Amino acid sequence: MMLFDVGNLMILLALAVILWILGSAVRIMREYQRAVMFTLGRFSGVKGPGLIFVIPYLQQMVRVDLRTVVLDVPSQDVISRDNVSVKVNAVLYFRVVDADRAVIQVEDFLLATSQLAQTTLRSVLGKHSLDEMLAERDRLNTDIQEILDSQTETWGIKVSSVEIKQVDLNETMVRAIGRQAEAERLRRAKIINAEGEQQAAEKLTEAARALVATPGAMQLRYLGTLSEIGADKNSTIVLPFPIDLVRVIGGLASDR
Repeated sequence: MMLFDVGNLMILLALAVILWILGSAVRIMREYQRAVMFTLGRFSGVKGPGLIFVIPYLQQMVRVDLRTVVLDVPSQDVISRDNVSVKVNAVLYFRVVDADRAVIQVEDFLLATSQLAQTTLRSVLGKHSLDEMLAERDRLNTDIQEILDSQTETWGIKVSSVEIKQVDLNETMVRAIGRQAEAERLRRAKIINAEGEQQAAEKLTEAARALVATPGAMQLRYLGTLSEIGADKNSTIVLPFPIDLVRVIGGLASDR
């Protein structure tokens, strides 16, 4: 009886060990996951998705997520090309396209990509003026994305998009930009006013030439002006006094 109990106990123990080994060996990878396999420390391939087997103690597995990662780049202090200090933050979209390189080539690809994005954001924006940061964000986003994509390619990472979210200015710079915008509007208003005066002067010159060319035109213009004044029930009568006559009288007076 004692021998039977020991035999049953050994069988149960063997079954437990087998079940434990099977439980440790079986892994399930989801559709967006891959398993980077290492056998005795050496890279032995990428498995998944679905059901995979890992030999306990001989093989190790590293899970890698292939979905797009949305990484918030912290606010960076940037000095623009025209020596303006601003704070800029951005968002980065990337995903792992080569699981084995993302594990083997870099220790922590999330941390490495985040640090690279911060330094690239500062270096690229530092080469542009404040006006370019505010008005040409699409071009700057493309430049940053291309630089990051070229540098993370060796890590098996594809940077799909970079978006600059916000450019923060201090109060002094905001007031200076407001004064600059106001001065620009005043400049445009003065230019428009000057152009209107120039066009009016040109038209008046053409009208004067037409009046001089026709002897009776000035008298007709005078009568038309009197008609306009009389239409307003105005008792004031305006009589034109030729400038040439003033000059003649002045010349006679000087001769005396």
